Amino acid sequence: MSAESTFSSPSLIVLGTVQDGGSPHIGCRKDCCASLFLNPDPQRKVVCLGVVDPENQKTFIFEATPDFPAQTQALKQYAGFGGEIPSGIFLTHAHIGHYTGLMYLGKEAINSAKVPVFCMPRMKQFLENNGPWSQLVNLTNITLNELQPDTAIRLTSNISVVPFRVPHRDEFSETVGYVIAGPEKKVLFIPDIDKWEKWDQEIETIIAGVDMAFLDATFFDVEEINNRDISEIPHPFVIESMQRFDRLPAAEKAKIYFIHFNHTNPVLNSGSRQAKEILSRGFHIAEMHVTFGL
Repeated sequence: MSAESTFSSPSLIVLGTVQDGGSPHIGCRKDCCASLFLNPDPQRKVVCLGVVDPENQKTFIFEATPDFPAQTQALKQYAGFGGEIPSGIFLTHAHIGHYTGLMYLGKEAINSAKVPVFCMPRMKQFLENNGPWSQLVNLTNITLNELQPDTAIRLTSNISVVPFRVPHRDEFSETVGYVIAGPEKKVLFIPDIDKWEKWDQEIETIIAGVDMAFLDATFFDVEEINNRDISEIPHPFVIESMQRFDRLPAAEKAKIYFIHFNHTNPVLNSGSRQAKEILSRGFHIAEMHVTFGL
């Protein structure tokens, strides 16, 4: 990362691709994590996207993950401008990998001032009414901005965002995905969702309206989680998504970037049979620090 990689036009950067618990995953003694405890992979960060608008000197981050310090630093370095904290933070829901990075904005850490945090009504109430998050609100470390589903919010003259509800385990908040729109391209971001069939929208229709789609790929198949009740973690398996999307034209399939990989997901290993299968069928695997023009 250096000043040479400063963007000249609105762009998106992948800042994390892993599921909430990270990789290596606490308590995991399987081969997928054993060596990583001894030799951590700096590319294994929890799912997160960054957006840069050079014209307006603004940066935005989608998700406040446990890797928030490293991801905000990466975003600043790639942008080549701005302070330590982005101009705004967008949250999808109240599961640990998607909002707990807000803790670094408190007085124990950077003690920020009025950082705009964009979230849905239930998520806003959760942060306002539960410590330690309520302290961030009361001390004005953050300023909560309530979003409404399917209603666009313009961030700059170049960037706008539309949140939309998706079905997921909504214990503490609703869950949303986002369409991030730049001057020339639109990006779909759905890091967490239950099975596609549970949604009242046709995912293929949504994909048709964007240029790139970062989609939930938590588990490759059922073999990964044979020790857990599948009903408790109902994500679309990658093999299910590929089977569903195989009927799409090649140009539509090429829009799809799988993301949000569980620590057990063999796709995290680019040399695995499963990773090669995804690519051979015309899809993509999201990779750290890859950038896309907006």
